[in-house]
Amino acid sequence: MNETIELDALALFVAVAETMSFTRAAARLGTTKATVSRSIAKLEALVGAELVHRTTRSVSLSTAGTALYERVAPHVAALRGVATSLPESESLPAGELRITAPFDFGVIVLPEVVARFGLRFPGVRVDVHLTNDLVDLVAGRFDLAIRAASSKLKASSLTVRRLAALSAGTYAAPSYVARRGSPRALGDGDHDWAVHPGLAPVRFPKRFVPRVTSNDLYFLRDLLRAGMHVGVLPTFVAEPLVALGELVRILPVKLHGAGLVLLYPSSGQVAPKITAFRDVLLETLRARPLPS
Repeated sequence: MNETIELDALALFVAVAETMSFTRAAARLGTTKATVSRSIAKLEALVGAELVHRTTRSVSLSTAGTALYERVAPHVAALRGVATSLPESESLPAGELRITAPFDFGVIVLPEVVARFGLRFPGVRVDVHLTNDLVDLVAGRFDLAIRAASSKLKASSLTVRRLAALSAGTYAAPSYVARRGSPRALGDGDHDWAVHPGLAPVRFPKRFVPRVTSNDLYFLRDLLRAGMHVGVLPTFVAEPLVALGELVRILPVKLHGAGLVLLYPSSGQVAPKITAFRDVLLETLRARPLPS
């Protein structure tokens, strides 16, 4: 016998043996009577013996069928028990939830979301990995990612859920404006600019050369607060310091469709812990929207 017996075929056979009916076996496993019949016929061909005696009114096991049932039934039951006892198979969220998110969003918004989620779903352990790198969800074993996206993401094996639009502005410290005045336009050459090279799609003039670049928005925010530079920041990063009087907003900046998105694997059934976190995240953003 060169072919391998599939687990599904054995599960169907066990269901037939225990219900003594193709119809009831199909109902138990959520399939059709025809599928059960084909599977049993294929299994009989593989083992080279009749396993089930069929009549128009009844189904019974042959000697070979009884021997096969006694050998495989405990293993099928054990495998079914393992699958249904996994935390992710429970109706309530459970297990570990691994999240990756950018530093800025992770510091400003994510703690409130994780706190709300933890209070509501104490059966879930949360592992948060903050990075501005685009990590591979599958390779990194992450359940979901929060990312900034400036355009529609390409189709992939991930589900993409838009969370919120992103806006930005040109900011400087009040002391900078008092000493140097305000720039007339984005990239005004009479001013010392500090920018994030990846804050796309901000459109600076051609041949624009900033005085300082950094891939850390918090470093840039604190640099502007020191009063020596002017720069572009997302509003949700800068506006808390505007409220404190430490920065002033000078010019609006269009980000042309930029927004925060949530990504999670879309193959197969989505675990309750993922949908629960998604709902809490959206609920938190509705209650406390990002500044615009």
